[in-house]
Amino acid sequence: MDRSMPSPPRIPLSYCLACLIAVLGLGALWYGLGRPIHLPDAASPTHKLQCASYTPFDKDQSPFDQPFRLRPARMDADLALLAERFQCIRTYSMSGLEAIPALARKHGLKVMLGAWVNANPVDTDKELALLVEAANANPDVVSAVIVGNETLLRKEVTGQRLAELITRVKSQVKVPVTYADVWEFWLQHPQVAPVVDFLTIHLLPYWEDDPRGIDDALAHVAEVRRTFGARFAPKDIFIGETGWPSEGRQRETAEPSRVNEARFVRGFVALAEANGWHYNLIEAFDQPWKRASEGAVGGYWGLYDADRQDKGVLEGPVSNLPLWPQWWLATTALTLLILTLAGRPAQARAAWLLPLLAATGAGCLGLWGELARTNARFAGEWLWVLLLAGLNGLVLCHGALALAQRDGWRQRLFVWLEARAGGWLLAAGFAAAVSMLAMVFDARYRSFPSAALLVPALVYLLRPVPTRRAEAALLALIVGAGIAPQLYQEGLYNPQAWGWAAVSLLMTAALWRSLRTR
Repeated sequence: MDRSMPSPPRIPLSYCLACLIAVLGLGALWYGLGRPIHLPDAASPTHKLQCASYTPFDKDQSPFDQPFRLRPARMDADLALLAERFQCIRTYSMSGLEAIPALARKHGLKVMLGAWVNANPVDTDKELALLVEAANANPDVVSAVIVGNETLLRKEVTGQRLAELITRVKSQVKVPVTYADVWEFWLQHPQVAPVVDFLTIHLLPYWEDDPRGIDDALAHVAEVRRTFGARFAPKDIFIGETGWPSEGRQRETAEPSRVNEARFVRGFVALAEANGWHYNLIEAFDQPWKRASEGAVGGYWGLYDADRQDKGVLEGPVSNLPLWPQWWLATTALTLLILTLAGRPAQARAAWLLPLLAATGAGCLGLWGELARTNARFAGEWLWVLLLAGLNGLVLCHGALALAQRDGWRQRLFVWLEARAGGWLLAAGFAAAVSMLAMVFDARYRSFPSAALLVPALVYLLRPVPTRRAEAALLALIVGAGIAPQLYQEGLYNPQAWGWAAVSLLMTAALWRSLRTR
C-alpha cells in the first residue's frame, strides 16, 4: 500500500524571481532616497559660525498656546548646544525671553535681541520697553537690537510709523539698532533705511515670488547682497535670515530636502566668509508649530530637528532619509504580508504581476507614511492620511486576490471586495478631485498626494470595474481638467508636479474606463 503523500505544487521560478526583483526594487527606492551625501563641512567645534535664529519652543509648543509658558531648562540646554557651533543668536520677541541675555552670557554667546512689532500699539510698546531695558542692562552681551520682523511684509504698520519706532529706540539704547524684513520691502519703504544703523535683509530663495532652485539660489543671494551693498553704502548689510527647508512641497524648481539644505547652508557660509558678509542662519531648531500657518515646509528650516538632534546640515555626511533601512524592512514585510494573503498566483503572467503589485503598493504606502510624518499638521489631515491608507489597503487586497488562485476564505473575501470595487474607485476619484481642486486654487501650502493615489489608479485602469456613471464622469472631468492648470502654476521643471499630473492622468483614464464596463 502506497502511503506517500502528494507533493505540494511547486512555486514557479518566475514567481520567486519576481519576488526577488520586488524586494531589490524596494531597496533601490529607499536607498536612493536615503543614501548619504558627502559635502564640504561648514562648521566644526573649532570653526564657529556667526549667528543663528533662535526660538525656544519645544516640538509640542507654539507661541499661540494659552497660557504661554517657556521652559528655562530648555533654553539653557539649547544655548549650550548652539554655543558649540555659533558665536551669537538672534531672537524675535521679548515676551518670555527675559532670561536670554543671562543664559547667553553663561554660554559665551552674543545676542541680537528682537522686539515683535505689530498693529497693536499696546503690545508694541510693551515689547519695545522690554527691549530697551534688556539692551541697557546687558551691554556686554547684546550686540544689536532689532525693532520688528517682517512687519512691513505683513502690512501691520506703515513705513513712517516704523521709522518713528526705530528712532525712539535709538534714543534710548547705546547699541546699534536695525529692522529686519525681506529684501524687497526695504526698496518699497525707503524712509526706513536712513534711520537704522545697518540694514537687516532676509534672503530666502525658496520663498521668493520667483522661487530659485538649489543650483541658482546662491547666485541669487550674492546678486542681491552686492546690489544692496552698493546702493546703501556706507551702511552695512546684515543678512538676517537665509536658509533652505529640509521637508515640504516643491515650489517650481525649489525642492526642500536635507541634502539641499546642507548644500545651500554650506555653500552660503563659504560664500559669506569669502566676501566678509555678516549673516544669520534661519534657524537653529525645527519649529513644527509653523506648519499651521506656512504649510508643512514652515516647520523644517532648522539646523537641528525639533528633538534637538543634528540633521547633518553643517558638517559630515547628510541623508534625506536617515531611516531608509527601516523603511526598506517595513515595506518588504508589508509586501510579504500581501503575498501571503493572496496565496499562489493564478497563471504565469500573474506570477510576475502579483509580487510587483504588492511591492508597488507597499512602497507607495511607505512613501505616503513618510510624507504624513512630516507634513500632516491637524487632526483632519491625519484622518485624511488614514482614510487614504485604508483605501490603498482595500485596493491592494482586491488587486492581489484578482491575480491569485482563490478558494475558501480567499474567494469569499474576493467576492466581498469585488462587489464594492466601484465604491473604492469612486472614493479614490473623489480624493483625486478634491486634491486637484486644492492644487489648482490653493496650492501654496499643500503637498502632492501622488503616492496615495497611484495604486488605485493603476489597479482600476488595468482591471476596470463598473461604478455609478454620472459620478465617475464628473470626477474624471474634474481631475482631467485640472492637469494642465496645475502644471502651468507649478512650472514645467517641477518633478513633483509632473508626478501628480501622471497619477491624475491614470486616475482619469481609470474613471473613464469604468464608464464602459458592465
